[in-house]
Amino acid sequence: MMLLDEILEFNEKFVDEKGFERFETDKFPNKRAVIFTCMDTRLVELLPNALNLKNGDVKMVKNAGAILNDPYDSAMKSILVAIHALQADEVFVIAHHRCGMNGFDTNQFVDVMKDKGIDQKAIDSLEKAPEDWLTGFNDVNANVEQSVRIIENHPLLPEDVPVHGLVIDPATGKLDLVKKGY
Repeated sequence: MMLLDEILEFNEKFVDEKGFERFETDKFPNKRAVIFTCMDTRLVELLPNALNLKNGDVKMVKNAGAILNDPYDSAMKSILVAIHALQADEVFVIAHHRCGMNGFDTNQFVDVMKDKGIDQKAIDSLEKAPEDWLTGFNDVNANVEQSVRIIENHPLLPEDVPVHGLVIDPATGKLDLVKKGY
């Protein structure tokens, strides 16, 4: 069975059996916070459980590596929406140890894309060169500090919104504090 068919079959049963009822909440985060974190599969259930978060407690924004390089990208937009429209009043940047974006090799990644059929012409037609935006980091703490700094210094972030920086161990859930925003 194809994955989509499997998902749709499960979903039909989920809805019919009212599996959604235990997740009911509204759009406002109960703990009035937004978390910016990595999309790593190891964090999907571990991160909320390690932080004692339930469905509806926080807004969650994810990307590869919890990397914020541009104060005007979609992750920053989501953080600002959570604060200004959805009542979040704290920001948590949470990266993790052993992240795939740590030591990320842009040239090697471009080669992988080519191996999957992406033509060099498509790469050459990009508005920005891959090495200008398809980047990782070399130090997870420095990456968190950079993301925190960009958020803290955003002209649209209210001065009273604390921005915290942490690193989680994807094996144990242990948090290491990088920056306390209070």
